[in-house]
Amino acid sequence: MGNYIVFDLEWNQGEAPVTRNGKTLAFEIVEIGAVKLNEKREKIGEFSRLIKPQIHRYMHRITGKLIHLSMDDLGNGEIFQVVAGEFLRWCGDDPMFCSWGPLDLTEFQKNLDFFGMPLLSDRPLAFYDVQKLYSLAYDDGRSRRALETAIEELGIEKDIPFHRALADAEYTAKVFSTFNEDILKRVSFDTYVTPKTKKQEIRIVFDNYEKFISREFSCKEDILENREIMSTKCYLCHRNIRKKIKWFTPNGKHYYSVAFCENHGFMKAKVRIKKAEDGNQYVIKTCRFISNEDLEEMIKKQQKAKKRQKP
Repeated sequence: MGNYIVFDLEWNQGEAPVTRNGKTLAFEIVEIGAVKLNEKREKIGEFSRLIKPQIHRYMHRITGKLIHLSMDDLGNGEIFQVVAGEFLRWCGDDPMFCSWGPLDLTEFQKNLDFFGMPLLSDRPLAFYDVQKLYSLAYDDGRSRRALETAIEELGIEKDIPFHRALADAEYTAKVFSTFNEDILKRVSFDTYVTPKTKKQEIRIVFDNYEKFISREFSCKEDILENREIMSTKCYLCHRNIRKKIKWFTPNGKHYYSVAFCENHGFMKAKVRIKKAEDGNQYVIKTCRFISNEDLEEMIKKQQKAKKRQKP
């Protein structure tokens, strides 16, 4: 792996998304800020550029107040294609991207795609969601704090204003540098690019759950008939295990089941059907072992779903 690239973007929006050559863009990036860290998570460089708008010619009223930039400021920048090229060359080979939340990497790839530049990968891209890692390290693992709140809770000095790209990247890097090595095992995946083939699918086992990102399917029926997706196999001993709660859905998008492994106990499986950028569908499936109390909650959830589905 190369260096850690802790980056932040600022973007502008118009009254409606813009479509060109079959690509649609809602948020146009107007600033890229980044901090480069070595393998010891020590700062070894920084990047900061303004971007001259090509799509949204007026600053959205909310954006302008938040990031304190005007169209005159942005007019001094280079166009996205130039700045993005400089940024990626600065990142070096095999960078590991880090950002506060999952949106920046997705929006960066959307802008790359819209402006006809190569994407970062041909499959889901591993990165560090520092906001999620902060929750895992210091909170309940589910809540999501604002960056400024995290800085305050960690007692880090607020010596530069927030809501400019380089400043937020600097603060994110400071939070990232506090994590122990175990937390860094919890990588996330950006799914702007989804797997097109079985070889590109992602399957990874973390300390307490398994995650699977499937290839694309043309319709939901093909997903629900796919044996690999809808099977229940213990991700620790790799044996098929019997379902105690058969697949059910409360909303037509999320599907749940519970199976029992004699070696490891009750395993909950969750299948989320998501829409890919090209209109096809894919699945994010997670499996984790649960307690008897969690099992009772799943039984109640199944009963509620059955009641809603009755005519």
